[in-house]
Amino acid sequence: MSAPAAGLLAGRTVVVTGAGGGVGAGIAEACAAHGASVVIAARRVETGEPVAERIAAAGGRAVCIRCDVAVRDDVDAAVDLAVSRFGGLDAMVHNALAPVGSPVQIQDVPDDTWEAMKATAVRASFHCAQASFPHLREREGTLLLISSATGVEASPFLPAYGVVKAVQRGLAKSLAREWGPFGIRVNCIGPVAMTPAMERVYTLNPVLEERLTGRTPLGRIGDPATDIGPVAVFLISDLSRYMTGQTLMVDGGGFMGF
Repeated sequence: MSAPAAGLLAGRTVVVTGAGGGVGAGIAEACAAHGASVVIAARRVETGEPVAERIAAAGGRAVCIRCDVAVRDDVDAAVDLAVSRFGGLDAMVHNALAPVGSPVQIQDVPDDTWEAMKATAVRASFHCAQASFPHLREREGTLLLISSATGVEASPFLPAYGVVKAVQRGLAKSLAREWGPFGIRVNCIGPVAMTPAMERVYTLNPVLEERLTGRTPLGRIGDPATDIGPVAVFLISDLSRYMTGQTLMVDGGGFMGF
């Protein structure tokens, strides 16, 4: 990281859900590296605490809290911790998501997979928006939803995932219009990165890795901290202050449908 970029988020506070690993951890670490104080909101503190410890060891500021995003009280507690510990909230990043499950046709999607997708992607996006709004309004902050290209181009064998990711993009656009007069920006990232969740998907669908890499012009799968995290930093920082209601696909060029 070059010295001029080190303070892009200096003095700001960011809550990242699902930050116990993968893309969430990468975003949290990138935000901290650029000067933000970060709340690691993780469903399991045994995964979230190590992320907070790594940030602290690198000289950053972070605290972990147990947070099941399907539970509104947990989301409220994460926001309250950001305000009480660090003095406010400048960005809410909703990344947490239940396991996608095996690729199947829609008639074979288990009810528990569908309900978990709705709870963590749809209902939790509303939770994060509602809980963070008064604080983001106070600081003209940012809401960032982690969506997917699947929410645009769909998938024939991940129908529940495609639906909820499309809903997130619709919510982001609506909130961008609703909150714009308050100075709040709302955007999405559609990442492709090597994460524990991705590794599990590869196990369930062994041909997916070759297919994904083959359709990616840059010829590799992204890294959460060095490829995805910096884009989140950009969207939270003043560098993107005139950008709202947009989705950035950070996938090595795999999706170019806009």
